[in-house]
Amino acid sequence: MRILLFTGKGGVGKSTVAAGTAALAAASGQRTLVLSTDAAHSLSDAFGAPVGPEPTQVAERLFVQQVDAQLRFEQSWAEIQGYLLSVLDTTGMDPVAAEELTVIPGAEEVLALLELRVQVLSDDWDVVVVDCAPTAETLRLLALPEALGWYMQRVFPVQQKVVKALRPVLSRAAGVPMPGGGVFDAVQRLHAELEEVRALLSGPDASVRIVLTPEAVVLAEARRAYTTLSLFGYRVDGVVANRVFPSEGADDWRAGWVLAQDEVLGQVEESFAGVPLWRSEYRPGEPVGVEALGDLARDLYAGSDPLGRGGVRSPFEVVTETGGVRLRLRLPFVTRDQVHLARSGDELVVTVGSYRRLLTLPQGLARLRVAGARVDDDGVLQVTFRDPASEAVG
Repeated sequence: MRILLFTGKGGVGKSTVAAGTAALAAASGQRTLVLSTDAAHSLSDAFGAPVGPEPTQVAERLFVQQVDAQLRFEQSWAEIQGYLLSVLDTTGMDPVAAEELTVIPGAEEVLALLELRVQVLSDDWDVVVVDCAPTAETLRLLALPEALGWYMQRVFPVQQKVVKALRPVLSRAAGVPMPGGGVFDAVQRLHAELEEVRALLSGPDASVRIVLTPEAVVLAEARRAYTTLSLFGYRVDGVVANRVFPSEGADDWRAGWVLAQDEVLGQVEESFAGVPLWRSEYRPGEPVGVEALGDLARDLYAGSDPLGRGGVRSPFEVVTETGGVRLRLRLPFVTRDQVHLARSGDELVVTVGSYRRLLTLPQGLARLRVAGARVDDDGVLQVTFRDPASEAVG
């Protein structure tokens, strides 16, 4: 199974590139599904065909799905929503307004991830291509499972015990219904499914491709995305520079654009050195339909493997060395002053800019003390752990 996620700043053409990659994979004999986690679905427009909430065949071995968020919402959130509605009902709130308040922000994207899990585990596909939401939404979404995991491990068990013990008293005193066991079970089930999604998407068979256009503002966002994806342990296996002006036959106006794009493309090559860079030129017409999308992808990958099966190392690794253990986390474009590191019990808190990752240390590391930390010139955070007992003996 191969999982490819495409993200990028809104409007750079990531849906077209994702659809073209899927079309090329299917043409090579792979059973391929392409689905969207973007609330503004555009895969139907890209393929020029009606697409439903279930996998819809648009060509041989090629299926497209635009997730029915409402259906998945009813399946995964209904019990929790029912409890919240009962609480709001005691306040006399209008039922329609109450229902709006119980829909979590970003629910469509989250539930699309749950649908991705279902499709990956179905064993119906060789390749699953994901057309993600624009960069910022995707980063928040991919950080969610781990953040929810911290809450479930640290806060949820205590909260569950307190509510169970005080339910009769609180219900009589406040007149507000307390959550039953089914509500807690639903939350735990949702967390378990999201954690499975995180494991799938950060595993060796999954990787992210960043789509950009040769513009300075877009490149800046792509660089930040690469850093943040690495922070949360997701592999980036390539960058697609889309809508590149061809230099041949350029008139004076277009020649200016070619020069401007060439300058940015040079910065792209420097920024993402060591990562495959593919270029897609502006085409005479908008690529719509399986054939046109396949042609775009063939020109884009130019004979290289569109599925990139060579493998990409995880940005996160733990290395055992003499006298201790070293944790390595690759953070491209980051300098020492941009990283804040803290230890809290068996957690390592890594903050880069506005993003924070809570790394729950495995038992073998949790009993060790942090002996040192540094960010080297290549943007790799290295944290050294030592055994206090062995140091005392030495």
